[in-house]
Amino acid sequence: MPDKKCDDLKKSFAELGLSESTLKALEIKGFKCPTPIQALTIPALLAGKKDIVGQAQTGTGKTAAFALPLIEMLEDQTRDVQALILTPTRELAIQVAAEIDSLKGSKKLDILAVYGGQAISIQLSRLRRSVHIVVGTPGRVMDHLERGTLRLNKITHVVLDEADEMLNRGFLADMEEILKHTPKAKQTLLFSATMSPEILKVAKKYMGNYELLKVAETQISCDMIEQVYFETNQRDRFSSLCRVIDSEAPFYGLIFCRTKIDTERVAQKLCERGYSADALNGNMSQGAREKILDKFKSKFITILVATDVAARGIDIKNVSHVINYALPTEPESYVHRIGRTGRAGAKGKAISFVCPGDRGKLRMIERKIQSRVKLGSLPTAEDVVAQKKQNIVTQIEKSLEKNPQKYYLTIAQELLAKSKPEELVAILLKQAYSNQLDQERYKTTDTVVTTGERKSFSRSSSSSSRSDRGSSDRGGSDRKSRFGDNKRKPGSFRKKRSDFPKKKSY
Repeated sequence: MPDKKCDDLKKSFAELGLSESTLKALEIKGFKCPTPIQALTIPALLAGKKDIVGQAQTGTGKTAAFALPLIEMLEDQTRDVQALILTPTRELAIQVAAEIDSLKGSKKLDILAVYGGQAISIQLSRLRRSVHIVVGTPGRVMDHLERGTLRLNKITHVVLDEADEMLNRGFLADMEEILKHTPKAKQTLLFSATMSPEILKVAKKYMGNYELLKVAETQISCDMIEQVYFETNQRDRFSSLCRVIDSEAPFYGLIFCRTKIDTERVAQKLCERGYSADALNGNMSQGAREKILDKFKSKFITILVATDVAARGIDIKNVSHVINYALPTEPESYVHRIGRTGRAGAKGKAISFVCPGDRGKLRMIERKIQSRVKLGSLPTAEDVVAQKKQNIVTQIEKSLEKNPQKYYLTIAQELLAKSKPEELVAILLKQAYSNQLDQERYKTTDTVVTTGERKSFSRSSSSSSRSDRGSSDRGGSDRKSRFGDNKRKPGSFRKKRSDFPKKKSY
């Protein structure tokens, strides 16, 4: 079992053995040079002699790594399903199918995504016609196999994408059953971000003499993504979030929360502040999730507040920022989250909020990525407003380069005849931007922690730490937002449990 590590593979796509048609499709998409995993995988798959186990983090271009060879090798003259790609989530199935379709160029290949949540009648109608590549979740693929509507006897290639996540979601039995329906004479490709003993056991059981191809984890997590963390208190996180969003303009990013309730709460509070935001979590129907993703892709909304359901399987171009509103419990989840930015050679920025009690999680993350995450200082309210003033001036200057409509020029002349120019401009600016330039929007109940105030995060602040862990680890909202400010005033008595309103049942 040879083990190839990618150090500095600088090749062009033409050198990898791809056809002119595929090279044209890559040029149209703006892909110039292959990523390390693509440089390793494409020639190995085109050779067709061995099965492949690929280890690479999310965001390294692995979809194209297996899609491009498939496009080259599959026959578009037959009606048979020749390739099956299994994915852990419906979002990833949709994304992979769309990516292959965008790369096929002049090849007349039909690609179908099959997943739960979509009416099965739509999939049945497509399967009756010509389909060459099926991309699906294990559960829905099993449904079709049991119905006899999907035949895998002519399969030449099987791809197990995000195999570690499929094992985590309990799909091992389904994967094994599906592989039993495929011919022995096929080429199998398994992709995984981690190479656990369970993954290697699957490879040994269902793959032949395979080749292991690795890409170093730190390539995605450290080189292309600027990582920084801010120290803040639990109850000040939202105000800190607003400061970061406004100081990092233009902002087009993902905000990760730990629970579904938190995504809805944070998204609602952002909307109330005037930001274009929405929530994405597992409680939503597939149709609702697809609509929200479409709004985000089209930039109708610029902020998506999500649980880890969005960390895998969502490939959205030009995401500028990823914010960890709450640090994940597992370091692997951190890597997958920040992999949503800094994709396809672009730069990105990952920002994390570290509350008292989160230091241990941060150290685990740093060991995982083999790098230190930089400690930053939160911008003050004055800093944010100063930045917004500069943005307004820049915006107005750009508008002046265009000729304003005559209608507004006429109004301006009438107003100038009655008022001083500077007073008139000041009034118009106040009407248009007073809400944005209000420093009270960024005020917090506690002093925001900066680099020079790290002592407040020492273990001596046990009461604050216990309170924060109690609310975040149980996945609930902050105590202050749920019950009001529960600090006792001098001379007051602690409320009895019976004094609180009873919980509503839904």
